[in-house]
Amino acid sequence: MAKIIAVTGCPTGIAHTIMAAEALKKTAKAMGHDIKVETQGAEGAKDVLTEKDIAAADVVIISSDIHVDMSRFAGKTVYGATTSEAIRYTQGVIESALQESQEEAPPPVAETVGPPKVESTAEKKYIIAITSCPTGIAHTFMAAEGVRAGAESLGHDVKVETQGSVGSQNTLTPEDIQRADILLIAADTKIDKSRFVGKRIYETSTKAAIHDGAKVVETALAEANVYGGAGAAGKADLATEVEQLKKQRSASRTGPYKHLMTGVSYMLPFVVAGGLLIALAFAFGGIYVYDNTNTFGWALFQIGAPSAFALMVPILSGFIAYSIADRPGIAPGMIGGMLASSIGAGFLGGIVSGFIAGYFVAWLSGVLKLPRGLEGLKPILILPLIGSAVTGLLMIYVVGTPVKAALDALTAWLSGMQDSSAMVLGLILGAMMAFDMGGPVNKSAYAFSVGLIDSNIFLPMAAVMAAGMTPPLGLALASTLFKDRFTADEREAGKAAWVLGASFITEGAIPFAAKDPFRVIPSIMVGSAVTGALSMLFGCTLRVPHGGIFVLPIPNAVGNLPMYIVAILVGTVITAGMLFVMKKPVTQTAAKPVAVAASEAAA
Repeated sequence: MAKIIAVTGCPTGIAHTIMAAEALKKTAKAMGHDIKVETQGAEGAKDVLTEKDIAAADVVIISSDIHVDMSRFAGKTVYGATTSEAIRYTQGVIESALQESQEEAPPPVAETVGPPKVESTAEKKYIIAITSCPTGIAHTFMAAEGVRAGAESLGHDVKVETQGSVGSQNTLTPEDIQRADILLIAADTKIDKSRFVGKRIYETSTKAAIHDGAKVVETALAEANVYGGAGAAGKADLATEVEQLKKQRSASRTGPYKHLMTGVSYMLPFVVAGGLLIALAFAFGGIYVYDNTNTFGWALFQIGAPSAFALMVPILSGFIAYSIADRPGIAPGMIGGMLASSIGAGFLGGIVSGFIAGYFVAWLSGVLKLPRGLEGLKPILILPLIGSAVTGLLMIYVVGTPVKAALDALTAWLSGMQDSSAMVLGLILGAMMAFDMGGPVNKSAYAFSVGLIDSNIFLPMAAVMAAGMTPPLGLALASTLFKDRFTADEREAGKAAWVLGASFITEGAIPFAAKDPFRVIPSIMVGSAVTGALSMLFGCTLRVPHGGIFVLPIPNAVGNLPMYIVAILVGTVITAGMLFVMKKPVTQTAAKPVAVAASEAAA
């Protein structure tokens, strides 16, 4: 007969807490075991486990959907399960817990009662870790404590980021990532690893980290592999350098700009899919496809326009709020974005509602202090409810109408532009795209143009994509025609620049610009400005916000396609010509210019 102690808890502290407790009690007794269960919830803890109960226990079962303090259970085998698992698969939970207790001695998991230091013959390491589970509560924090205790018992330094129901806590900084020897991911959910290109990563489950954190750490140190492959380890080709520079820029974004770009990045797939589906609908069903009901073209139009495009503004708003306030901000942000669409405030209203929702929810989360048993209600009930109400009321009664008026005025101006005005706007947008090649100025022009697609204004989007393609294309052409202006490695990188430019990856010009900014940047700005102006002058339109030359063959994706190609070609030639004039012949071969450019850009 085993002695079992258990803790059950759920956000409300009522239904699932009691049901899990009763199921564990009845099943354990039926199996011939002695059990005592502590319940935690809205009314606090009941049937609290004593020190004597804990000392005598063979195993601890934590069946909880809220964070449970683990410090009491140092030196005990702890088995984690959700309340649903304890209710539905009670016998299996008990058997699994007992099996773990019999397999090996449990690791210490408490922070406050620290594990004894173990003399390690290995070099002291700095380990960073991320833990996460589907509910973001019990297993997340239990795994974090298991990893932390295991690493410390082996004599290593450790920092653990938890990605829970209230968002990321103890977030890893760029300095932490740079310093770390390995990243250990103990998660049952998908973790975004884009921050960790080039780092050694080991992945396991939360269960493994809870069961034996020290063993997991030892295995991680022995088996972790470099994330990103050989290119991430330092292969100095242009595509790899560009990818690394884009990630560095993304990681360095802060404040409102970071939040806006997060929203735009999540919105883009909806714009791309919706725009291409609408273009295909027109190709199959003609210009009045929306009147020909129950045809294939009409079906594609229904998927693209009323469905995919309808989600653009809510997604933009929701993920701006998510960037600010993490998961609790998504619902208020998306609801605010839907209201912005319904009242006609468009993408400008979505941006405003996203910032309102995000900053309000983040502020409320910080100032609202609840008893421990009620903390689980914050991310799933209190913050979304109050945040949605406040954001919605502000959009309806305060900011919605003036933002709609501003969008209407902007749309009217853009729709009524004469040729000269269109050329000036294209000139400005084009120069912005080349100025910092994927930086804040570039992304501001891009976000402005993407947002206008929702208002059926397609001219700026065409100008922006064309102007964003010409810097790498112009550099590729110049390095091919004027070889004496470029080193051998730059000429080799120019071959990759053809592909990057054709794919609308403006960042392909960064390594060249970083090495010789005062000659390269003015040259590509002139070419991009001319391209943007010509695109606007020719009346070229673009229904999708990305894709480069690969969207050009799609019927109706691009308006006035022949002249659009002309605008891109003219800008490419002008860029190459400017580079010939501005750059001087290379007198000696520089070693590894692309790698140097990357280091200078990162500095």
